[in-house]
Amino acid sequence: MQAKDISQKLNEQALEVAKYLLPNGKPNGANWRVGSIEGEPGQSLSVVVGGDNKGHWKDFATNEGGDLLDLWCVSRNINLSQAIKETKQWLGFIEPKFEPSYTKTFAKPILKNEPVLNTEVKNYLLNVRKIELSTLEKFKISSEQRNIIFPFYVDNQLLLVKELSLERIDGKKKISVTPNVQPCLFGWQAVNSNVRQITLCEGEIDTMSLYQYGINALSVPFGASNHQWLEHEFERLSYFDQIYLCFDQDTAGQKGVAALVERLGTHRCFIVSLPYKDANEALQQGMTQAAIEKCFQAAKSCNPAELKSAVEFRQQVKEEFFPSADIPRGYQAPFEKTHNKILFAPAELSIWTGTNGHGKSQFLGQVILSCMKQGAKVCIASLELKPKKLLMRLTKQASALSLPTEAYIDAIIDWYQDKLWIFDVTGNTKTERLLEVFLYARQRFNIDVFVIDSLMRCGIAEEDYAAQKSFVDKLCDFAKQHDCHIHLVAHARKGMDESKPPGKMDVKGTGAITDAADHCFTVWRNKHKEQELQKKIKDAVAIKSDDNPPDCLWICDKNRNNDWEGKVALWFDNNSYQYLSSSTKKPQRYVEFSTLTKTNL
Repeated sequence: MQAKDISQKLNEQALEVAKYLLPNGKPNGANWRVGSIEGEPGQSLSVVVGGDNKGHWKDFATNEGGDLLDLWCVSRNINLSQAIKETKQWLGFIEPKFEPSYTKTFAKPILKNEPVLNTEVKNYLLNVRKIELSTLEKFKISSEQRNIIFPFYVDNQLLLVKELSLERIDGKKKISVTPNVQPCLFGWQAVNSNVRQITLCEGEIDTMSLYQYGINALSVPFGASNHQWLEHEFERLSYFDQIYLCFDQDTAGQKGVAALVERLGTHRCFIVSLPYKDANEALQQGMTQAAIEKCFQAAKSCNPAELKSAVEFRQQVKEEFFPSADIPRGYQAPFEKTHNKILFAPAELSIWTGTNGHGKSQFLGQVILSCMKQGAKVCIASLELKPKKLLMRLTKQASALSLPTEAYIDAIIDWYQDKLWIFDVTGNTKTERLLEVFLYARQRFNIDVFVIDSLMRCGIAEEDYAAQKSFVDKLCDFAKQHDCHIHLVAHARKGMDESKPPGKMDVKGTGAITDAADHCFTVWRNKHKEQELQKKIKDAVAIKSDDNPPDCLWICDKNRNNDWEGKVALWFDNNSYQYLSSSTKKPQRYVEFSTLTKTNL
């Protein structure tokens, strides 16, 4: 929840808030009157607790005022971040907690010297970049030889140190960063702790330039396209009602803006366009504060414009015909025979079905491992299996072993670290809560593949076809809006027997489930083969090589973005729980491991 959301909720209980913060006040019509912000009896400070201006307050003696969140800050002498935490608790709000199960250990950077600027660096910043000495002191800028030292402080803790050399190699900047440190934004030490809007820009010197224009700004640490920092800054940025993105006016800068908007929230992002490359160039060229303010006032909101000319999709159409190797279009299944036939692309929904006990969840687990191997970030809501059981099965598949060593298990769990998250609920959950957590996961951790296992555990009755359709429609909308892929497991109706595989027409529930999907898959287990083999073993009959038909059929009977539909024959390895493309193929290790070094390769 952002500051404005908290403020609106406080307005609904304006009288109770006024009494809580200023208990010595007295009611006076639609107002709560008190002597001052200190809380003594009197009439100088008025809090509106009813009517059109409900939630506003003003101290007529000092001319201070604002909304109830401002009052909370001032009356308790705390900053906005602390006030939001307190008000959430006071209001009884419980927000999604989706912290990763692992704990990352970061190095602690150390500044080698006191923050002193040598003459050469100082002259460069003052005379060339036009950064004032007071600004350099505010941001604690120092130097070493010909390097500018930028310290990144968060809550008065030094988390990152970046060095920029005055030298250029073939016209390119020479930059170094302390290794293994926590990614964070530059400039928190200069941000007013009670502001509700912030500007993000692309460089530390741009941040200081905007500061001189009177604008609270922060800089991304690693350029426009690298957003590793967002996971760690997500909570701090969540409090701001408005986020202005003032990135470089080049291709890289604008691409970085587009990616950030989706994760920060389109409703609060505004794009600033400057007449120069960046804020520092504007400062060097003498652009006035009034002119800068006009640029911010003219910032474009990111509200979606649904109606567009086909011409605007020119480049995207070309990329469909001639895809770039640098831009992944989706994830392949772990079987070479399905490559170029089945692709799990962004903005799509896949439905998985099969007779109970035929291994559809187990099969999907191997598919997910393959996606992670290709770079996917995955969140699994396994509502029918406890996390420890789910991860045990995945780890067995990842290792290709029936019983991996403890060291190998550790290596695989470490491999999951930035690839796999678990929605930790077993049993029924509410669809609203599930999508709420998925949105948080998508925005904070950039998760792009989601698994729901299964539809019957999403709190929707089997006969409630309207609710089923509504939920599947929401999943389709979520996948398209957030450019991710969703896998939904849906049980099949019980047939006469298990000898024939079910299809998309056999999914339990409304037909709208498969109508809305981009892909429909069935996993069918060849139980007849298993029974015949068991009979031969029992009767001591020799098993011939031609007694090895497929153990499993993977059936695709809907493939919206590809012409191919059909059946894929697969063989099952009981030790690794892996499905293999031929009876002679060996299981693969999704996580390589060296027993000599005991490290994840």
